[in-house]
Amino acid sequence: MDYNYTGMAKKLSIVTIIGNVILSAFKLFAGIWAHSGAMISDSVHSLSDIITTVVAYIGMKLSEKDADEDHPYGHERLECVAAFILGSILMLTGLGIGIGAATKIASGNYDDIAVPGALALVAAVVSIAVKEAMYWYTRHYALIMDSAVFMADAWHHRTDAMSSVGALIGIACSMAGYAIMDTIASIIICLFILKASFDIIRDAISKITDRACTPEDERQIAEFINEQEGVLGIDILRTRLFGNRIYVEAEIIVRGDMSLRDAHAIAESVHEGLEKKFPKIKHIMIHVNPSEEDCDEQDTSG
Repeated sequence: MDYNYTGMAKKLSIVTIIGNVILSAFKLFAGIWAHSGAMISDSVHSLSDIITTVVAYIGMKLSEKDADEDHPYGHERLECVAAFILGSILMLTGLGIGIGAATKIASGNYDDIAVPGALALVAAVVSIAVKEAMYWYTRHYALIMDSAVFMADAWHHRTDAMSSVGALIGIACSMAGYAIMDTIASIIICLFILKASFDIIRDAISKITDRACTPEDERQIAEFINEQEGVLGIDILRTRLFGNRIYVEAEIIVRGDMSLRDAHAIAESVHEGLEKKFPKIKHIMIHVNPSEEDCDEQDTSG
């Protein structure tokens, strides 16, 4: 099935931004009205989602640009750059929340901490439900588009939902007489945010630095090449990730007494077959090596 990825990304971004604006406004109002520092922190987390969604959409658009003279291999890595920026924003958000809460706890002045009202508790429950729904919604389209940056955005929604769980527990405990728990909940929210941001940044760096594709993908590629007519084996197989796309370099073995034209035809057949079998492969380089012995069968295990 053919998808309009640009239209899909635009629709996803609009829905996410509108949802986050409404939710953030509600949580901020509830946090201020009900005197909950945890809910105010949680609203700031949701506000950061708006920025990250914009970054995700821009990254998706830039990565779809056609190859040009300065970028002959395309612009897929720009999506990874956008994911890195998104993770950095998320990390700074978490640090800001954590430092503010830690400072309040370190002051030792707990008598001035206000007990949250019931509205903050309601806001936490609403936030958990809405953010979990947004996680599954964004994840669904991120998988269709095979988009690292929108998958990162989906996990941002999930961490927001988890942070709201921390806020819910902190607010409930604070209302039960343990006022400091509302501030401790902000620390818990900070840890969730930092963990998610670390995972996003690590994945983005991994894809930027020419990491090989998974062993399972390499195994499937090798098996496919070995199954092609005229291929006696593989001398070398290298893969690398370019954004979310795969680059393949392979040296295949063919009969040594074969004409150049026939050997080239086998290489072309392998090239075209790989592109059809594995849609994530963007670039393939096939080199032909003659077999040392002119025989019809040869061990193709490696």
